[in-house]
Amino acid sequence: MTLLKLRAEQQRQLFLIASGVSTAGSFAGITAKGWILMKGGVDPFVLALNFAALSLPSLLVSGPAGVRTDRVGCERVLVQAQWALLTASGLGALAIPLLEGTAQVLLLLCSTLLVGIAGAYELTARNKYCSILVEQPEQLAGYLTSFSVVFNVGKLVGPPIGGLLLAATGPAWALGIDAASYLLPIASVMFLLNPNRDQEVRSSGQDASLLKAWHHCGGTLQGVLSFTAVLCLIGFYHPGLAPLIAFDQLGPKPTDLGLFTSVLAGGSIVGGLVLQRNSQRFCRRPFLTLGGFGLITAVAQLGMARTPGPVFSLAMAFLIGAGTAGLLSSCNLISQIGSPQVMRGRMAGLSQIAFLGGGGLSGLIVALMVMFTNLSTAFAVTGGLSAAVAVLWMRKRGAKTLEPLR
Repeated sequence: MTLLKLRAEQQRQLFLIASGVSTAGSFAGITAKGWILMKGGVDPFVLALNFAALSLPSLLVSGPAGVRTDRVGCERVLVQAQWALLTASGLGALAIPLLEGTAQVLLLLCSTLLVGIAGAYELTARNKYCSILVEQPEQLAGYLTSFSVVFNVGKLVGPPIGGLLLAATGPAWALGIDAASYLLPIASVMFLLNPNRDQEVRSSGQDASLLKAWHHCGGTLQGVLSFTAVLCLIGFYHPGLAPLIAFDQLGPKPTDLGLFTSVLAGGSIVGGLVLQRNSQRFCRRPFLTLGGFGLITAVAQLGMARTPGPVFSLAMAFLIGAGTAGLLSSCNLISQIGSPQVMRGRMAGLSQIAFLGGGGLSGLIVALMVMFTNLSTAFAVTGGLSAAVAVLWMRKRGAKTLEPLR
C-alpha cells in the first residue's frame, strides 16, 4: 500500500534519507556500547568480540541471506530484516536499566549478534532493492555509491550524537535512539516507496545457490572478492577497536571516542565521494581501485604506529577512514554492476562475507596481538602486510578490466 505518489527520483532520495537516519542511530548505539564496555574495564578482546558479533555472522548468514533475497524478492526480505533490526537493537537498550556487570555485557553482546544477523539480510536485500528503484541500468553505479556517502555521513553524525547523549542522559538513550531509528526505513518501504517490482529477476531451483553464484560470476569478480577478503583480514579492525585506539591516542571521555570515530567517518565520506564521482572509471579497473584504497589504509596504519601525538593520529585516522570506505564500497559496487540482476542478492552476500567476515576475524587477531605486544606494534605489522599485499596484487592484476552488465 503506497500512501503518496512520489516520482522515481523522490523515492530514491527518500530511501537514501531513511537509510541515513538509521545509520546515524546505529553508530550512536555503537559508540554507547563501546564506551559502556570500556567503562566496565573489559580488555581489548571483549571490544573486538563486540565487533566480531556484529560482523562475523556474515560468514554464516550472508550466503543464505543472498539466496533468500534472490528467491523470494528483495522488498519482502528488506522489511523483515528491518523489523528484526528494530527488535535486536531494542534488546540492547533494555540491558542498561535492567542489568549490570557481566550479565549486562552478555546481553549487549547478544544484542550485537542479533543485529549482525539481521543486518546481513538487510544489506543483501537493500543492494538488490536499489536496482529496482533506478529507471536505467547506467544509474545503478551512481546510486549505489550515493549509499556509501550517506552511510558515511551517518557514521560522522552518529558518534557525536552518541557521545553527547552519553554525557547528558546516559547510555540507555543512545541505545534507544538506535532502535527507534529503524522506524523510518520500515515506514518508507512499506507505505511510501513504489519501485518497479516487475524489473526484479528472481532465481529458483538448483541455480539459486551461493555456490552457483560464485562459479557464474567469473574470474574477475572472484578475484575482487578474494582480494577484498585478504585486505580486510589483515587491516579492517579499527571499527571493533575504535574505543581502545581513541583511549590510547586521545583520552577516556565519551567525547574523545566521538571525536575519533567522527574523524574516521569524515575520511570515509571523502573516500565515498571520490568513488561516487569516478564510479564508472574505477569499476573498469577493479584491482587498481581496490589496491589503491588498500594502500592508503596501509600507509595510514604505518603512520599510526609512530604514536606521534593526537593531531597526527587524527590525520592518519582520516586516511584510514577514506581507504577502508573506498575499499568496501568498491567491492560492493563492482560485484553488483558486474553481475546479472538474478544473482545480485547472492553477490551482495559474497561481498559481505569478504569484508565483514574478514574484518571480524581481523579484529580478534589484532586484539590478541595488542594483548601480547602493544597497539603500535599491531599497527606496524598490519600496515606493512597490507602495503605488500596491495602492491603485489596491483602489479599482478592491475591491467584487468571489467565492463558493467546492462
